[in-house]
Amino acid sequence: MAALCVGSNAMAQEAFNVRLAPSPNGKVTVIPAIPADGMVKAGTVLKVIATPNAGWVFDSGFHQSGWSPYVESMLPIFDVKVDKNMTIGASFMEAHRADGYRTIQDVVYAKPGVKPLKYDVFIPNGAKNLPGVIIIHGGGWSSNTEDIMRGLARELINDGKYVVCSIDYRWINKGDGDETPVTMANLIEDCYGAILHIQEHAADYGMDGSRLAVTGDSAGGHLSAAMATLVERIGDGGFGVKDGVYEFKPTYMPEGMTTAQARESLKAIKAAAPSYGVFDVATLGNFVRDLSDEAKKAVAPINNVQDAKSRPVAQFQVLGTRDNLIKPEPCQAYVKALQDKGHKAVLVMVQDAGHAFFDWKPDQRTKDTFAKYGVPYAKQMKEFFNEVFYK
Repeated sequence: MAALCVGSNAMAQEAFNVRLAPSPNGKVTVIPAIPADGMVKAGTVLKVIATPNAGWVFDSGFHQSGWSPYVESMLPIFDVKVDKNMTIGASFMEAHRADGYRTIQDVVYAKPGVKPLKYDVFIPNGAKNLPGVIIIHGGGWSSNTEDIMRGLARELINDGKYVVCSIDYRWINKGDGDETPVTMANLIEDCYGAILHIQEHAADYGMDGSRLAVTGDSAGGHLSAAMATLVERIGDGGFGVKDGVYEFKPTYMPEGMTTAQARESLKAIKAAAPSYGVFDVATLGNFVRDLSDEAKKAVAPINNVQDAKSRPVAQFQVLGTRDNLIKPEPCQAYVKALQDKGHKAVLVMVQDAGHAFFDWKPDQRTKDTFAKYGVPYAKQMKEFFNEVFYK
């Protein structure tokens, strides 16, 4: 049990239990070493060094408290401040998973609030003028970062046909510590801003910024579908500032670019793969409960499907037959709405899969799920994109 110090008004915990997670295929060293009883003085900063075994490479370092999400580091040497009971460890992967590409991490594209907004770039060796895929992570619009999609990114670049960017965005409401609640419209503006920043720097990444696909899962499925359907709503009018006006101004705008020019630039989105996503007002539920009916419809992809004659965007969906969060009917309705407007759209049911099988985390269970479902269906997604960009 942790030692306790009794003060005049409260008890302050002096030490916390710290343990090392099993780290197959590598070694984790902590400096200073964790005592035999696991109790580490509160406020201690531990230096963690992750070293892979032969044939393996570093994937991520992490610490976790209870059932809270992993806090990951993409660097093999990182610091952890002890301020709660926690588990520390590292994830390693087969060396071949790091072959054939380079990664640029934490490119900051905007800072509209407390959290800097960033993305990672996965660039195949020799990339030049390749189509780009933008991945938008899930997590209920209120958790996770772009790091959780790195497994999918690696699958999408493994044959050298695409440059992939995995983007982060603000968490809804006050999840990032902002004083003013972040709205669903703000999240959409963040994602559009990230894409504009990526386009501005596309040549540096070996990408053709005029040929883009978007994908994402769960909440990221909603946001990727929004990127594909809401382009015509980009403008300066504000979201609900004036009656009947619901427009999105990207969080990042290249210097000198107007919103009209941004709208044209974002028509580069030619394909989308919103995986087990959210497409209608009913499924958005409490996340849009404070909005007017008109505002709710403005952030729902199914209510904003454009005619394919003006801007075609082919869309590929997957949904697990055992998904306990997303039901088939809204996904089927979205596919039908797309098809009715002339778009190529398909829904693939993944037998026995649950939710979030495109996620990649340090634990073996998540990795095994990704290997079973994420890998083959990432291949199908890529084959769908190939029909758009390489036919």
